[in-house]
Amino acid sequence: MEDRLAVRSQEDRQAALANVRAANEFFYQTHEANPLITYWHILTKRKWAVFTTFLILTTLTTIATLRATPIYESVGRVAIFRENSDSLGLRESSSYGMGDTDDYDYTVALETQVNVLKSDQLALKVARAMKLDRNPKFNPAAATNDANAPASNPDADAQLIGVIKGGMRVQVLPRTRVVEIRYESPDPKMAAQVVNTVIETFKEENFRAKYDATLQTSEWLNKQLSELQLKVETSQEALVRYQRENNVLGIDDKQNITTSKLDELNRQLTQAETDRIQKESALRMAETGNPEFYSARDQYSLFEKLRNQLAELKSQAAQLNTQFGPSYPKVVALNNQIAQVESDLSNEQQKLLGRVRGEYNQAVQRERMLRSALEGQKQEANKLNERAIQYQALKREAEGSRELYDSLLRRSKEAAVVASLRSGNIRTVDSARVPQVPSKPNVPRNIALGMFLGLMAGVGLAVVLDILDNTVRTPEEAQQLTSLPSLGLVPLMGESSEVRPAAGKRLPAKTGTGRANTSLGLVAYGRPKSEVSEAYRALRTSVLLSAFGRAPKVILLTSPLPQEGKSTTSVNLGIVLAQKGGKVLIVDADLRRPNIHRTFGVGSTAGLSTVLAGSDSFEKAAIPSPILPNLTILPAGPTPPQPSEMLGSPLMRDLVERWSQEFDHVIIDSPPVLSVTDAVLLSSVADAVILVIRSGQTTKEALRRSRNLLAQVNARVLGIVMNAVDLRSPDGYYYYYGGKYYGKYYDESAKA
Repeated sequence: MEDRLAVRSQEDRQAALANVRAANEFFYQTHEANPLITYWHILTKRKWAVFTTFLILTTLTTIATLRATPIYESVGRVAIFRENSDSLGLRESSSYGMGDTDDYDYTVALETQVNVLKSDQLALKVARAMKLDRNPKFNPAAATNDANAPASNPDADAQLIGVIKGGMRVQVLPRTRVVEIRYESPDPKMAAQVVNTVIETFKEENFRAKYDATLQTSEWLNKQLSELQLKVETSQEALVRYQRENNVLGIDDKQNITTSKLDELNRQLTQAETDRIQKESALRMAETGNPEFYSARDQYSLFEKLRNQLAELKSQAAQLNTQFGPSYPKVVALNNQIAQVESDLSNEQQKLLGRVRGEYNQAVQRERMLRSALEGQKQEANKLNERAIQYQALKREAEGSRELYDSLLRRSKEAAVVASLRSGNIRTVDSARVPQVPSKPNVPRNIALGMFLGLMAGVGLAVVLDILDNTVRTPEEAQQLTSLPSLGLVPLMGESSEVRPAAGKRLPAKTGTGRANTSLGLVAYGRPKSEVSEAYRALRTSVLLSAFGRAPKVILLTSPLPQEGKSTTSVNLGIVLAQKGGKVLIVDADLRRPNIHRTFGVGSTAGLSTVLAGSDSFEKAAIPSPILPNLTILPAGPTPPQPSEMLGSPLMRDLVERWSQEFDHVIIDSPPVLSVTDAVLLSSVADAVILVIRSGQTTKEALRRSRNLLAQVNARVLGIVMNAVDLRSPDGYYYYYGGKYYGKYYDESAKA
C-alpha cells in the first residue's frame, strides 16, 4: 500500500494540491465578483418562498379588485382665455387675477384659476347648488332639520366640501389653455352632475366677480367725477383771472415782437461797437500828427494842396539859396511864403483833428444809446416770459383737469354699459357625460400590479431569508469562516434510498444484532459508480495529496454537532481507502452514541471500550469487514461510565501508535466537537483531523467554535468535508462540480 502511495513524489503531491487550491480560489473570486449569479442562486434556492408570496399577493389583489365597489369617472373641460379689454376700451379686472394689464402673466393667472376650482368656497357652493346639504346621505345633520332649513354649520360644511373635493381632480392640459375637471363617484350620474355643476358655478362666480368689480369701478368713477368737475371750474377761473390781471391776451404774438426787437437791437449794437472801434483808431492816428494820415483821409482837401505848395516853395527856395544866397530878395520872399503856408497847414491839421474827434464822440454816444435800449428790451422780455410761464402752468392745469374729467366721464358711461353685459373669458369645451363603464377598479392593471408586487415581495423575502439563514450551505462559506481548505463535498442522497449491490458483490448478511444498513452508509461499496461514491473517492484523493508531506495514517473525523454525517463519511472513506488496496482500520470512538456497528451489521458486545478497559484484546474485539478483506472494524463496544477519561488515557495513545504500524490507514470516528471533549482529546493522537459539516444544517457559529476549539489544542486539521449537498440546488458549488451533468453521468453509468 505504501508503495502505491509513493508512486507520486512529495513534490508532485504538493504541486497537484496547489493546482486544486488555485482552481478553487479562482472559482471563489469569480463567483463573488458576479453578484447577479449570487442573487439568481438565492432566488432559485428560495423559489417556493418566492412563489408562495407571489401567489398570495396576486390572489389577495385579485379578490380585492373583484370585490371592490365600481367607481365611475366623468370628465369636463373648460378653456380659460386671456382677459381682453371690452369693445368700448374699458379694462376690466376681477378678483380672480385675470385682468388684462401690461405686466400680465398668463401662466400665473391660469394657476390662480385652477386654485379657485380647487377652493373650499367653490366646492361648498357646488354642494349647495346640487342640494347635497339637504341630502342626509351626504349631510347627516339634514335628517334632523327642517327640509326647508338645511343645516349650516362648520362640521356639515366641511363634510360637504370633502364630498366634492375628495373625488375631484383638476389639471391643466399641457401646452393648452384647457383645464380638465374629473370627478369619481360610485354613482355615474352624480359624477357627471358634479363636473357640470362645478363648470357652471365656476363660470358664474367668474362673471359675478367681474360684475362686482365693474360696479365698484363705476361707483368710484362717479365719486371722482364730482371732485374733478369742481377742480376743472376752479382751474379755468384762475386762468381767466390771471389773463385779465396781467394783460396776457395774445401773449404768443407779444413774445414774437419782443424777440424780433431784441434781435434788431443786438445787430445794431454790434455795428455801433465796430464803428466806435474804427473811429477810436482814427483818432489815435490823428493825434500822432502824421501827415500821411491826414493826406490819406482827405486826398483832395486843402491840407493836401498846402502840403504840395509847401514842398514846391521849399524846393525853389533851396535852389535860389544855393545860387544867390539867403539874402537874395527873392529867397527872402520865398521864405516868407513858406512860413505862411506852414501856418495855414497847421491850422488845417487842427481842423481835421477836431473833425475826427467829433466823429469818435458821436460813435461812442450811439453805442451807449443802443446798449441802454437793449438792456431795457431784455427786461421787458424777462417780464413777459415770467407772465407766460405762469400763464402756461395755469393753462396746462386747466386743460389737464378738463381732459381727466372728460376721460373719467367717458369711462363712467362705458362702465354702465359693461355692467349690463354678460361676458367672460371662460368657455365650456366639453360638458361631462354620464360614464357607462367604471374607471376603477382596473382589473388587468391591478392584477398585473399585484403580480409585480408579489414578485418583488417574494424576491425581498427570499433575500431576507437568505440573510437570516445562519447555516453553512457552500464550501466557500465554510472556507471563508475557518480559513480551512475544502477537501470535497458529498452529494445528498435520500435516507430511504436503498443501496443495491453492484454486479458480483454482496452486502453483509444478517448478524446477531440485525441486518446491515443498506442505505447511504455503504454506498461506496454498494454503488461504486454513483455520484456519492465518486465524491468519496475525490475525498480520498484530497486526503492522500494532503499538505503534511506524506499521506496521513491516523485520520480523525468529527463534526460540530450530531447528525451531520461524520460516521457515514468515516465508513465510506475507509471503504474507498481499502478499495485502493491499503490495509484500513475503522475505529468507532463515539462511545456515547456508536453507529458504525449498525452500518456494517456487526455486534458491539466487544469493542474499543472493552479494549481500553482491559476486558478484551484488540484482536478479539476487532471484526474483519464482511465486504472487503483488507478492511477491519473496531466497534465502540458497551458505553463506559467515563468515556472521556478512557479516550484521553495513555493506553489509547499506545493503541493508536500500534494501529499506525499495523495498518496503512486508521479512520477514527469521534464524537462531535461541541457536544463533548472527546474529539479534542483524540485530535492530539491523530495525524490529521477532518471536520465534517452538513449543508444547510451546520450553523456558522457552530463551525467557527469547532475550528477555534481544535486550534486551541493545535490539532492538525486537514480541511472540511461538506455533507448532504444537493447538487441540483443553486447554492453555487453545484455549478463548480458540474451539477446535474455530474449526476447524470454517473446515473447513466449505473444504468449501463
